[in-house]
Amino acid sequence: MIYFDNAATTKPNERALKSAEKYLTEEFYNPSGLYKSGYNLSLLLKEARKNIVSLVADENKFSCIFTSCGTEADNQAILCGGKRGNIVTTLGEHSAVYEAVNEAKQRGIEVRFANLNSDGSVDSEHLLSLVDEKTSLVSVIHVNNETGAINDIADIAQKVKVKNKFTLFHSDGVQAFGKINFRLNGDIDLYSVSAHKIGGIKGVGALIKRKDLIIKPLIFGGGQEDNLRSGTENVFGIKCFEFAAKERLSGLNQAYDRILALKILFCRLLDSTMFDIISSENGSPYIISVIAKGVRGETILHEADDKGLIIGTGSACSSNSSKRYSRVMLACGLDKESADGVLRISFSTESTEEEVCTAAKILNETVANRRRLMA
Repeated sequence: MIYFDNAATTKPNERALKSAEKYLTEEFYNPSGLYKSGYNLSLLLKEARKNIVSLVADENKFSCIFTSCGTEADNQAILCGGKRGNIVTTLGEHSAVYEAVNEAKQRGIEVRFANLNSDGSVDSEHLLSLVDEKTSLVSVIHVNNETGAINDIADIAQKVKVKNKFTLFHSDGVQAFGKINFRLNGDIDLYSVSAHKIGGIKGVGALIKRKDLIIKPLIFGGGQEDNLRSGTENVFGIKCFEFAAKERLSGLNQAYDRILALKILFCRLLDSTMFDIISSENGSPYIISVIAKGVRGETILHEADDKGLIIGTGSACSSNSSKRYSRVMLACGLDKESADGVLRISFSTESTEEEVCTAAKILNETVANRRRLMA
């Protein structure tokens, strides 16, 4: 079986699992406990927090709130950061941001959406034109989860602050963290990440924040996470996230170059008479979106699955939606027929050249056969 739906989730890193196992079976205590074993775990959580943040930011200026997932981190950033005036975001956001801003709209906050370019990146000039003196929050996805387009969030955040220095800037970094080389600058206030996208386990995420930023909690209760996210911490999951993140970031540049070579090879092997490539050459090498011309993407997905290839058709978090066409693909300028044929192929650090060659062969043959049957 070839698994090329890594933008949805990745196989847990076995070394990280093994290193964190003792926090599930032996040191299983509640880190809020007043006894020594609990207190020691609270110290380990502080260490994990510092280590994860240090991978992408200055730990003296940034900290993080551990959450249950990237979606929760996005929701806290939006609903606890955008508290007045208007929120500016893009038409290319993950559903965790898109639905959160729509909830904010129901609570009386004006929401403004910036247009996309054809590859799924934001039209930054249009976005900046929407920012004014009443903008409380701007949220721009770092790497588009459907097309892999990379937004220059450092530059956009700096320009947003020039227009309104009081505006908070948030970015959903779930598809960027551990995959592309970057550091958070002082203009970025909030940044969401997720463990299971980089070899951690499901059920853990984090909202990285400036230390001096005052933000309210989304979940109330026992006051964990410095009163910013109540609920007993998942020590095993957090430590697994820490170990997986440290390993991923240590080999980030080498992995990037290798996956980029796989992306180039895959695009070259796809039959251009049957596929159009949506993703930009300058996008993340980990995500490729293509259009299977004249056939439904969902049909190809199921037929490829039967042949041992697992791929996606877009955001896995939107797969239960009753809407047939991806709103992101339509915002990129695709017509409904083209949007209906979209497939998403996403690699991991474990993907191989042999798998890429086999996957391209399966897709070429599957689409060709489907088109013959439809003729």
